[in-house]
Amino acid sequence: MTDLPRYLQLLWGREPEGRRGPKPGRTIEGIGAAAVEIADREGLEAVSMKSVARAVGFTTMSLYRYVDSKEELEAVMLDVAYGAPTFTYDTGSGWRDRISLWARGIAQRRLAHPWTVELIQSAPPLTPNVLAWTEHGLAALEDTPLTSEQRLSAMLAIDGWAQNHLRQSVQMGFTGPVDPESPQGNYLGLISQLIDPERFPQLTAAGSESLGDPDDNFYAEEFDRGMGLLLDGIAALIERHP
Repeated sequence: MTDLPRYLQLLWGREPEGRRGPKPGRTIEGIGAAAVEIADREGLEAVSMKSVARAVGFTTMSLYRYVDSKEELEAVMLDVAYGAPTFTYDTGSGWRDRISLWARGIAQRRLAHPWTVELIQSAPPLTPNVLAWTEHGLAALEDTPLTSEQRLSAMLAIDGWAQNHLRQSVQMGFTGPVDPESPQGNYLGLISQLIDPERFPQLTAAGSESLGDPDDNFYAEEFDRGMGLLLDGIAALIERHP
């Protein structure tokens, strides 16, 4: 049997008996919360073993009693940022409502900590809160005729799209109302000078209706549209299921 890494032992409460514990007064969750604070305040690039150790009053070497690498620290950060799901599904609710509640719930946690979509995950998650979200997603589709593999694939499709949508929205500055004087707010004015009906007939025909209004919430509106498309695809899969 593969030995659990130290950080997973601490997160899951699986420490072997008799092992010398970390410095009293500190928990792996508290260390993760300190790292989350740094990332929220200064950005992901400001998070290092040294900066987190300083934030919790450790030496850098002391931090290695909890995590063996920055990658493990980032896994703890992600688990803390997500937190455990706090919602339940209404009795009698349909699968579309349930999986939508799941997708919006985890999207809200990520929107509160946008750096979560920039983390490079080298392996599937093993931390308790992240796995709890996976469990909730599977439960949302439990009463459908889909196999477990199909339910996981549906969840991955929704979650992968949602992460990419947030990443693009953050990078382009479209997670809320846009300043009309900003490059984002002036996009329609700029593109109208560049496209002509002969070379770009589709863009010209689409016009401002599809390109949006600076006062709109691009992130929220496109989240609704994208979710609708994905849910329709899952509904089609369910309909043709044996």
